[in-house]
Amino acid sequence: MTTVQSNDLQNKKKKKRDINVFVLILSMLVIATIITYIVPTGEYTRSEVDGRSVVVPDTYHAIESSPISLMGLISSIHTGMVDSAPIIFFVLIIGGTLGVLSATGAVEALIATASRKFAKKEKWLIPIIMLFFALAGTLIGMAEETLAYIGILVPIAIALGFDAITGAAIVLVGASVGFMTAVLNPFTVGIAQGIAQLPPFSGIGYRIVLFIITYLISVWYIQRYALKVKRDPAKGFFPEGKYGKLEDTGNVQLSTTHKIVLGCFLVNFIVLIIGVIKFSWYITEIAGIFTLLAIVIAFAGKLSANQAVNAFIQGSGGILSGALIIGVARAIVVVLTDGHVIDTLLFHASSLIHHFPPVLSAAGMYILQFILHFFVPSGSGQAALTMPIMAPLADLVGVTRQTAVLSFSMGDAIGNIIFPTNGPLMAALALAGIPWVRWLKWIWPLVAIQIIIGLTAVIVAHFINYGPF
Repeated sequence: MTTVQSNDLQNKKKKKRDINVFVLILSMLVIATIITYIVPTGEYTRSEVDGRSVVVPDTYHAIESSPISLMGLISSIHTGMVDSAPIIFFVLIIGGTLGVLSATGAVEALIATASRKFAKKEKWLIPIIMLFFALAGTLIGMAEETLAYIGILVPIAIALGFDAITGAAIVLVGASVGFMTAVLNPFTVGIAQGIAQLPPFSGIGYRIVLFIITYLISVWYIQRYALKVKRDPAKGFFPEGKYGKLEDTGNVQLSTTHKIVLGCFLVNFIVLIIGVIKFSWYITEIAGIFTLLAIVIAFAGKLSANQAVNAFIQGSGGILSGALIIGVARAIVVVLTDGHVIDTLLFHASSLIHHFPPVLSAAGMYILQFILHFFVPSGSGQAALTMPIMAPLADLVGVTRQTAVLSFSMGDAIGNIIFPTNGPLMAALALAGIPWVRWLKWIWPLVAIQIIIGLTAVIVAHFINYGPF
């Protein structure tokens, strides 16, 4: 594609200024280790509630200092890899399945067909597809499952005259909008409200309003950028060595075989949704479904056994760096957890909030939740850590528990599209060929807008006595 060729020199110059994400995360790991020598150590007592380990309020106590040694630092990377193994192997399976899908030629044919169909309607691609991911995120908590669609939407976006960032943002920001407002998300609001003893999914009307506002603003931000790239490709980002042959797909047609393969991919998604909603499937089950999908589309695409295996290996190899990033990023959490720093941060921050006026306490809860997401990138894990403390704290400072839950859901989700400790984000960027630093430069204005939206939403929630209590 001419846009890719015309940006080769520009991307090479940018590449020289980019910080390697492994160097960045390893630097953060060293800083986290130093913090364990500075911050006083302590911990909360924990108990099992519905199979989850949650903190017990008012049980924080100081413990003997346990700073991370040099051996602890270097071994934390392996521990992070082991702890993240389910996600790492899930990502590798997704990459392998996409490799098989690509080998059938169905993706190339889909891209060519989509570029012709949307040739004069490409501006509708962003709001329509993004709405799908936003609804999936807000209704069923779709997160890691979206990785499979990065490898399809990024080349389609490029074929339509946009760039890799546009394609990735449709998926990542879309799902983030859903998580941020969490209309019916069982993994964030569902868990948080259960811990706070609120009626399940209560307060839904306000969250729907926030969903609409956040979705429209996010679509505006992405579409404004995408159309700017379409007018001037020099302003876009096109990964070097990726998607470089899209200009040759103009005469490619969707054959019956391609339609069968893509139909299998669609059926797989429907089965996935049913499994998540009805049978509470998570990474292990979903990975199994994608493994089966790779086998099915290999048969449907008329690939030999050797071709299918080689395509799977090649696809997994293409995402290996992203998979490794997940484990290295997890090492930061390992160090801070083993150094007993996270509970200390939560205790002192919540104690400080206790002395604020109610409206500032609500805002403080929100800011704290946003910061904590860097250290606890799991939404359900963050709910289990913070809500047992934030719910009774809300009672003490004159903030409704529903507002405390909103502070959690809004603060937790924004970090999903910016923090390098979020494994699925780093894997998605690796699939798209986008360096994290390059993504950060593009996404931070939208993150700033979302932070303001969240802060405003929490303050308004306080003044309207967002409840039922």
